[in-house]
Amino acid sequence: MHTRAGALVSEGFLRTMFGRWGKRGERREPVFDFKPEAELDLRLTENDRPSGRSGRGRDAPQRRDKGDTERRAPRVDERRPLRFEPLPDDDASYDEEFDMAPARGRKSSRGKSRSSSTARRTTGRKRKRSFIGRIFRFGMTVAVLGGIALAGLLVYEIGKLPPIHELAVPKRPPSMTMIAPNTMVLATRGETAGFVGIEEMPPDLPNAVIAIEDRRFRSHWGFDPKGILRAAVENFRAGGFVQGGSTLTQQLAKNIFLTPDRSLERKFQELILAGWLEMSFTKDEILEMYLNRVYFGAGAHGVEAAARRFFGKSARNVSLAEAAILAGLVQAPSRLAPTKNPDAANARAKLVLAAMADAGFITQQEAQQAFAAPSAVTPPPPQDSTGYVADWVASEVDRLIGPYENDIFVDVTVDPTMQKFAEQALVEGLEKRGKELGVSQGALVALSPDGAVQALVGGRSYAESSFNRAIQARRQPGSSFKPFVYLAALETGLTPFDVRLDAPVRYGNWSPENSNKKYHGNVTLTQALAFSLNTVAVRLAVEVGPQNVANLAAELGIHSKLTPNASLALGTSEVTPLEMATAYTPFANGGARVEPYVVTRITDAEGKVIYERQAPPRVDVIAPEYVGMMNSMLRETLRVGTASKAELPGWDAAGKTGTSQDYRDAWFVGYTTNMVTAVWLGNDDNSPTKRASGSNLPVTVWSSFMQRALEGVPVAQLPGEWNPRSYDPPVQQAPVAEAPAIIQKPVNFLKRLFGG
Repeated sequence: MHTRAGALVSEGFLRTMFGRWGKRGERREPVFDFKPEAELDLRLTENDRPSGRSGRGRDAPQRRDKGDTERRAPRVDERRPLRFEPLPDDDASYDEEFDMAPARGRKSSRGKSRSSSTARRTTGRKRKRSFIGRIFRFGMTVAVLGGIALAGLLVYEIGKLPPIHELAVPKRPPSMTMIAPNTMVLATRGETAGFVGIEEMPPDLPNAVIAIEDRRFRSHWGFDPKGILRAAVENFRAGGFVQGGSTLTQQLAKNIFLTPDRSLERKFQELILAGWLEMSFTKDEILEMYLNRVYFGAGAHGVEAAARRFFGKSARNVSLAEAAILAGLVQAPSRLAPTKNPDAANARAKLVLAAMADAGFITQQEAQQAFAAPSAVTPPPPQDSTGYVADWVASEVDRLIGPYENDIFVDVTVDPTMQKFAEQALVEGLEKRGKELGVSQGALVALSPDGAVQALVGGRSYAESSFNRAIQARRQPGSSFKPFVYLAALETGLTPFDVRLDAPVRYGNWSPENSNKKYHGNVTLTQALAFSLNTVAVRLAVEVGPQNVANLAAELGIHSKLTPNASLALGTSEVTPLEMATAYTPFANGGARVEPYVVTRITDAEGKVIYERQAPPRVDVIAPEYVGMMNSMLRETLRVGTASKAELPGWDAAGKTGTSQDYRDAWFVGYTTNMVTAVWLGNDDNSPTKRASGSNLPVTVWSSFMQRALEGVPVAQLPGEWNPRSYDPPVQQAPVAEAPAIIQKPVNFLKRLFGG
């Protein structure tokens, strides 16, 4: 009896706990896989029965002790574990269908209560599982629909991009490096400072960028899901955008293909293009393109430009600490610039070094050593007058070779030392007397006898104004234009000894006057030019014809439009300082016309010559005789005339001052056989100065520059075959009425015939 009851209880218990459905309509019983002797024994023993108490029968249920709340677990043979299969999820009615008869000696109501409780638990589990199932099915539906929508969006965005076979990485913006005659780098132009192959870089440089920007760069295929998730979590925690999940490949795709706007559409396009880059290029090629294009701040695109900008060296030679600083700049170039915020830059660099050590690129000891050896940041170079030269060179390169796609090197004529002397002379002159004379701006240009530009300063400060007054500002030259009038007169047969009347004269409604309102009667041409007598210059211009004067000036190198009237003799037509220096150069070189130039050769990065200047054949525009006459006359200007304050001891020099109407412009153009220099001073708004004239501040600036520029240069005489005698200043006389032309012309003829 006990044996059968035990077997029934054992069978029912195991079916309840471990049984599961078999084929449809039948149950599959659990497989226990143990020997008969290991069968569970659930028969009651004396130890299992509660102790008897008064007033209760043997079979009556007894009150349990407080410590006896748990039933004893069945004894199981642990030598062989049970083997069973889990219940299916839909086995919700198992307990209801398995109806086990109540044990003998117990009330049937207890069995009914247990069955009701089991049914309630089963119904709860069924409802819970049904709710979870609905949630699961809803999530799966959303995921599938989202995947379909994402795929459709990708197809749509791909359709908006060019066909894959037409995609091509645009070339890196080219750079221009200007090389001075002494092989020094004078200036650079362009967004970058040259290409550096990844094999040329120290390994620490690319490794630093990978460690801080995209540590899984070598393993991902264009975008990094972990990085995107990490960035999303950080941005959610911060309540805003604090971290990006873009890989280096995505950043490169954005930089070379897309606009900088932030939108979901652009992000999808970025992912697509990043995938194309990964399929089309190796990891090293992608990294190389990235490092040569990324912006590091301060106008530096690419590691070469950044290394030169911040450390004064090539990216090929940066140290570990310097590489860490450069890598740290990528995140926020302006905020982390070491020239503006060194503390923030160093803190970011330490973070980069820690990331490199964590990634295994360097050891902890190497990181600590780099921490202890901060890099010396090179201060930004001042925006000196070299900027004027660089701007002009860039425009000249465009004129000579047109657009260029690769890095180029341009050999220029400007000497850095000469350029420094020119800038110092102009700035010092303005600082000393600019305020006193009401002068705010100036320009200086110096040419060699063949037209090579040796120095060019386009203004007081390039940082304040990049407008190049030396080649762009057209101003009235005043009396500095008079040599062209006198040259035209000499070419008609006059000589420096010829005499003209210095007296008031009227042409229509215009009556030219001398600057000091004083007149000297009959004076020689040499005296008239040396002391800048306006009336004589106008008489000569009318005598030889204003158009002839204009033509001669153009032949000498003035390309600005000149109005051919009587006032042209006084410099009323506007010209540039470069034009004036060019037009005076034939006086210094013996009569040859020149075209000013600043570029001598252009080569590419491999040394291939793209352009090389060929010296043009010499073309004499002034006969040697007239060159000698003009030099003798203009020499007197420095000796006793309006430029007598010019100081160039030991040198044979000549030149002419100039002052425009109302003292708006002050000029001096002077030269030796080695150099021609034009100086202009005035105001950009063309306002009058406080009596600044060619004889004061321009002469001072010219002298200061020429003394420094010609130091140590062998002295040479001005060219020409004329050996004149010196002239004393003219004696002031009362105004004399001009002789009628019918008398004046025969007199001039006799003078030319017999001299005097």
